[in-house]
Amino acid sequence: MRSYTLTCLLLFLGSTLLAQPRALQKLTLEDAIMKGRSTLGAERISGLQWMPNTDGLVHYSKDGKQLKTIALKSDQSTSALDLKALNKALDLELKRLPRVHWDNTYDIHFTHKNSIYQYNTNLKKGKQLLSFPDNIGNSDYHLASNQLAFTIDNNLYIASASKESIPVTEIEDKNIVSGQAIARYEFGIGGGTFWSPNGILLAFYQKDETDVADYPLLDITTTPGTLRSVKYPMAGQKSEYAKVGVFNAKTNKTTYLKVDGDKEQYLTNLSWDTDNKHLYIAVINRDQNHMWYNKYDATTGTFVKTLFEETHPKYVEPLNAAWPMPNSNNEFLWLSRRDGYTHAYRYNTDGKLLGQITKGKWEVTSILGLDHTGKNLIVQGTDESGINQYAYAVNLKSGKSNRLSKEDGMHYYSLSSDGKYLTDNYTNLKTPSKVDIISTEGKVIKNVLTSKNPLAGHKVGTTELVELKSDAGDILHARMIKPSDFTPKNKYPVLVYVYGGPHAQMVTNRWLAGAPLWMHYMAEKGYIIFTLDNRGSKSRGADFENIIHRNLGDIEIKDQLVGVNYLKSLPYVDGERMAVHGWSYGGFMTTSLMLREPGTFQVGVAGGPVTDWKYYEIMYGERYMDRPEENPEGYKKSALVNYAKDLEGDLLLIHGTVDDVVVMQHNLALVQKFVEEGILIDFFPYPMHPHNVRGKDRIHLMNKVLTYIEDKLSKN
Repeated sequence: MRSYTLTCLLLFLGSTLLAQPRALQKLTLEDAIMKGRSTLGAERISGLQWMPNTDGLVHYSKDGKQLKTIALKSDQSTSALDLKALNKALDLELKRLPRVHWDNTYDIHFTHKNSIYQYNTNLKKGKQLLSFPDNIGNSDYHLASNQLAFTIDNNLYIASASKESIPVTEIEDKNIVSGQAIARYEFGIGGGTFWSPNGILLAFYQKDETDVADYPLLDITTTPGTLRSVKYPMAGQKSEYAKVGVFNAKTNKTTYLKVDGDKEQYLTNLSWDTDNKHLYIAVINRDQNHMWYNKYDATTGTFVKTLFEETHPKYVEPLNAAWPMPNSNNEFLWLSRRDGYTHAYRYNTDGKLLGQITKGKWEVTSILGLDHTGKNLIVQGTDESGINQYAYAVNLKSGKSNRLSKEDGMHYYSLSSDGKYLTDNYTNLKTPSKVDIISTEGKVIKNVLTSKNPLAGHKVGTTELVELKSDAGDILHARMIKPSDFTPKNKYPVLVYVYGGPHAQMVTNRWLAGAPLWMHYMAEKGYIIFTLDNRGSKSRGADFENIIHRNLGDIEIKDQLVGVNYLKSLPYVDGERMAVHGWSYGGFMTTSLMLREPGTFQVGVAGGPVTDWKYYEIMYGERYMDRPEENPEGYKKSALVNYAKDLEGDLLLIHGTVDDVVVMQHNLALVQKFVEEGILIDFFPYPMHPHNVRGKDRIHLMNKVLTYIEDKLSKN
């Protein structure tokens, strides 16, 4: 009897234990840093892209050995490209499929080592298109002419199948750099070469950095250490001088455009006319308040005419090249903020404005193309809140717009070549990731992916979106993360993460509201994590952004204090235990808050901070602050050395020792001032790291940041 009872008891206990839900796993800092975009990130479809001239899509299989098809009208999937067949046809030994580009319905091309190959997925045959030298940079392939532009050091070259690589430039002076991005990647510049549509002419940027100051970076990997100099044009000092060359691949001759104006002006948004004969360039004065959109003869280099001008009392900032209208040889679209928001304007190539296509208190973020009727422009853009992004179909004649995606969130799109369908890859606060195929009328055709919650097995708290108001009545979006065991009866310390500068937005309606996983790791340690996008951040129109002009730090601090006051009004926030952390512009904001609003935060950790805008580069710095001699009060007010004596609390400054974006002089000058004032602060360098600390060392960085905050706040 006892044996039977014991057996029943054991069976009951066993079944009870089996029925218990599995305990949630604690998020580690290492997992938060290293797996935030992989196993702990939302599911994704690798390499999803439209096949040209079809209504089908392809994507990589999970093992990376096949390109699988997705058909719109069936659930059948076939292999469009197989690794074994590719290796056999081209006599290669690839372990995974490379990144491929579709040339037409069946042909793809890809780069492997120092060669470009083409493969026909129908015939299962391939060939080597061309080869190029090792150790090249800035490669730019033109398929129709089968030519590759590339750089080695400061010179530009072209490789083709018919002949060995030829030099476009052979300049020994290292101060003259050809074929690379100029203006430190500002004004939307992402590259330095531009093929004409037919591939006969190659336009390229060339910069003369002779008068730009050298900035020394210490390389500690040699014995003894050596100095590596980079060209760094600081605000108010000499800048680079830009030119545009046009190389003729048939004659091997180069012509330079005859661009009038000051030699320190900016040349950007370069694009070709469809006639292969003319180039368009936005010419911007160094003061960045006047832009001329000019047309040039590419063969002779002569100036043809100014199509239009844009001016602004603060700054103009064209970020996109002209978008040529399909099926038209003389029309293009231009994105401009001239009415306060980024919208599309239709022009002809003589400079006549044919009308404004998109309108409203929202921003066009990209042009996707025309729909299959040719009557509607498909654009990607924000809504009025700035925290959502959708596709809109806008009638070219009436301007009437139709939002294509119904679900709120951040949507990213790709338009099929026939203009009938879009891939709609989106996320919101409750949706990790979802991919639909929709029509250009907005009808959902097919769901391709609905991601499960990647954090379902982990202990994480809640994320909330908060709306606050600035002193001027502007809505400010904020994000709050609470620990999973949150109770309003407790008092929680707070970590405020801040960026605060232009061209960035921390808070959007996406999964986790855009927060990295280390914030959830920290929240589980019993913290409220808070982030607010102040005026000056992007996606809210020109006035919202440029209000900070000439006085960086002023408005941003005011708005961040709105967030602080809101936090202190909450009964569960411990207003005496608050920390602030940020990097780059966020480092500037962190240090500004610690020094200009002493006592507000007990702890601050500033990474790669701007501490004096006279040390920052011309292109960005002068846009927002003008030159030091033009704005002495603004520079003085924002220079953080002037507030060093006012520090209250604990401050940790961090910097990568080979940072060529925010150079280390910023931090060292501030540290020197603290020494002069006899004030103890903490400083931590990351040897041989540039502006950001990446890879496994980022675990060390975040451990340093968060441990410092915990240690200091625990003493309060």
